[in-house]
Amino acid sequence: MAKLESNLKNMVLSLVFISMGMSAALGYVYLLTKEPIEKANKEKEVSAVKMVLPAFDNDPVKEMKVIDGLTFYPATKGGQFIGCAVNTFTDKAFSGTFTLMVGFLPDGTINKSVVLDQKETPGLGTKMKEPKFYSQFENKKIEGELKVKKDGGEVDAISAATISSRAYCDALNKAYKLFMKEFAAKDKTVVADTAAAVQTNVTNN
Repeated sequence: MAKLESNLKNMVLSLVFISMGMSAALGYVYLLTKEPIEKANKEKEVSAVKMVLPAFDNDPVKEMKVIDGLTFYPATKGGQFIGCAVNTFTDKAFSGTFTLMVGFLPDGTINKSVVLDQKETPGLGTKMKEPKFYSQFENKKIEGELKVKKDGGEVDAISAATISSRAYCDALNKAYKLFMKEFAAKDKTVVADTAAAVQTNVTNN
């Protein structure tokens, strides 16, 4: 086979063919990994919903609704609304953004919350994933807005990570406001009775 003459034209052609080959390879790898990645993300999503809500017997993922950029997963048991998980986010984090899953009982009380994705400073902001920090929000009813103590609120901020702590509150506040607007029952008596029944069930289990 004759050796290609080393000139600009042949060099450009070689680069073009190499780029085409690499693009084809990347496309093939993407097709191979797309389904497993989607499956893994789905399992992570379902797991997070289960972690933040009391026991339910419907499929919240199938009934999910996206409202103003947040994803809501309404949960029922025996046909009765027992709460809603919300995939929420904040853009006020030290790293820029992070996402949480928070579960609300019918009256807006926070059941539990869990970090889904974050890029905060290791050993500082990442401590929001530790029970010492996130457990303070469990079974908490938001009155007005959640704020760290430094801002006049009741939330114990992570030492040397006030920005991350404020951002966590921001994500929860955002989810709470939309949940109360879109999902909380209009009849306050029904809401209170349902929430009490759910809380009793959680305590007994």
